Amino acid sequence: MSDIEALRSTYLTRIAEASDAPALEEVRLAALGKKGEISGKMKELGKMSPEERQTTGASLNRLRDEIDAALRARREGLENAALDARLAAEWLDVTLPGRPRRQGSIHPVSQVMEEVTEIFADMGFSVAEGPQVESDWFNFDALNIPPEHPARQEHDTFFMARAEGDDRPPHVLRTHTSPVQVRAMLDQGAPVRVIAPGRVYRMDMDQTHTPMFHQIEGMAIGKDISMANLKWTLEEFCRAFFEVDNVELRFRASHFPFTEPSAEVDIRCSWEGGKLTIGEGDSWLEILGSGMMHPKVLRAGGIDPDQWQGFAFGMGIDRIAMLKYGIPDLRAFFESDLRWLRHYGFAAGDVPSVSGGLSR
Repeated sequence: MSDIEALRSTYLTRIAEASDAPALEEVRLAALGKKGEISGKMKELGKMSPEERQTTGASLNRLRDEIDAALRARREGLENAALDARLAAEWLDVTLPGRPRRQGSIHPVSQVMEEVTEIFADMGFSVAEGPQVESDWFNFDALNIPPEHPARQEHDTFFMARAEGDDRPPHVLRTHTSPVQVRAMLDQGAPVRVIAPGRVYRMDMDQTHTPMFHQIEGMAIGKDISMANLKWTLEEFCRAFFEVDNVELRFRASHFPFTEPSAEVDIRCSWEGGKLTIGEGDSWLEILGSGMMHPKVLRAGGIDPDQWQGFAFGMGIDRIAMLKYGIPDLRAFFESDLRWLRHYGFAAGDVPSVSGGLSR
């Protein structure tokens, strides 16, 4: 027992004398570490008689708790002292005049998202949002994407980890914002007119693709919605977004599981002198996909396709930002380079409006 009292006296003194966190940690290891003195005493209990083991073990446990409490109290005291010293050294006279600072910039993606939202709001579309971690049903099944589709493979989609033995379909990082359209149909019914901007995720990385990017999808459902309404909507959008009077779109037949018929949309443009000019020239540039909503998708959203029909479209926000503002590499959007942001960024007060101009 005299050994235990000697250990208590020694380590309580060393704890009180520790001047900083490293010194205190050194004391803790010497006392309570795997090779510490108190830990060594605990290992000797097995060699004692049952009576000695009971008495000595209880004393060692009390000593260990006392040393641990002393360590915690001393650590808190050192942290408070360090904070007091820092507060004394880093004082600030709040009566001093403010220092001029450069105004922050709005990221081009944020700017373009606001521009697109403003344009479609002017056409009567509301904004719908949904989770970025989606169920397999909302991301694939409800959109008529069959089990064998390449998008449902691990080389294209980020699947969330599951607990061992969990046989339920996995959740995914959404590969498009189309699940938001299904949720909007279930929540609002028909008629409905929404856009769904947001982040999406796919396993791709090059000059024009990143694993995380931004997309906006639109949907309009009514009694007499047709491809003519889709064409007018997209022409008006392109005219307002690219801020040109002459817009010519070309619809090419395509295939998407969630629309029928489906069409990819190109816009007339010119690359003369290496500069992209929208609305003139002899070239065509693909900008989005679209089509009439598949009856199975309408049914998944709780809407009777015999009574209602609608169109849908989707485009990459990052891509149309690159086209409008001449940004050559998509990866630069996410590299956090302040020089890049100062060059392409927008002033905080540049709020887009259809009447006042989008990119003033």
